[in-house]
Amino acid sequence: MSSPTSDLQEESASSSSSSLSPTNDLPRIPFLTKTYDSDWRSVPNSGDPAVVGEDAAVFDIQKEEWGELGEAGWFTFSAAVATILTAVAVLWVYPSTGYADDFLHSLETVAGGNSHLVTIMFGIIFPIVHSGLASVRPFGERVFGARAWRVIFAFPSLCLSYSWITYFIAHAHDGYQFYDLRQYEIAHIIAWTTNFLSFFLLCPSVFNLKEVAAVDKPTYHLWETGMIRITRHPQFIGQVMWSAAHLAMTGTSFTATTMALLIGHHAFACWNGDRRYRDFFGEELWNTVVVEKTSIVPFQAVLEGRQILPKDYYKELLRGPYFLIAVGTLGAYLAHPYMQGGAALVRNTGWVPGGIFG
Repeated sequence: MSSPTSDLQEESASSSSSSLSPTNDLPRIPFLTKTYDSDWRSVPNSGDPAVVGEDAAVFDIQKEEWGELGEAGWFTFSAAVATILTAVAVLWVYPSTGYADDFLHSLETVAGGNSHLVTIMFGIIFPIVHSGLASVRPFGERVFGARAWRVIFAFPSLCLSYSWITYFIAHAHDGYQFYDLRQYEIAHIIAWTTNFLSFFLLCPSVFNLKEVAAVDKPTYHLWETGMIRITRHPQFIGQVMWSAAHLAMTGTSFTATTMALLIGHHAFACWNGDRRYRDFFGEELWNTVVVEKTSIVPFQAVLEGRQILPKDYYKELLRGPYFLIAVGTLGAYLAHPYMQGGAALVRNTGWVPGGIFG
């Protein structure tokens, strides 16, 4: 059995060799469709080929292929995403065939209709399912395989995310109103900017869309560049920013409760993620690549001199995936009225007993 280090070295070498031959003649637009590498491997404490750290958010459109169905291309990715989303819609979302309404009805029955208790139950169930399945990933992948386990992990997480998000949108203004800053334009600007920036702090593994959809075999990554230089748990920091922005604009006890639960889950995920990756890569490699060079608190490693940013660090952020995040975040903001309308529709539709299986 090969070690995590050798596996990553082989993967990195394979990726480098395959990148030598373009597969299409689509235009390479600087930074947008073609990544420009920073001088990250020549800077002390920022990258060493012997350590096998990976460069995050790398993208070159001329190395991408549409491919045939069943190949590791974007056609298979589109089919896989369409399949899983259709399954979520039929088995969970649509009241006549799905069970989201039955699940929510059971929570509301236990909570006696108290929305605060319902969101607390969501905040307990979701981490148990999401972090629980992440924790047993090594066992699951041995039994089912890496791709099948990714689907097993993703399906319940998507279902519970949908239910909790729609419930939050429908009940965000429930409970005690501590304050109301909505009439202040400056408050909206600060909250909007904070929320917008929070999405750039997604974990770099999210950018590997084909792995997320199990088109490519999911694997473990030790990222060394991009946001990881600032904080090794960017998604936790992003969640804190997102939660603070939304709480600032609502100011209710329901939103405060929900945001505390979300931040608490992500704080636990910091510890759990470090534990899982340390177990996989081993203490020595984990300490060398991660602990000695990064911090959870933003910029702590930089200020302590453990992380030295390359002079051209901006090249690690001006990359295609981040442009996509910017567009997607703006789109989500413009879609807020439709989200609110959808959540209201779910709430007004109520409980439709049973589903596709009776």
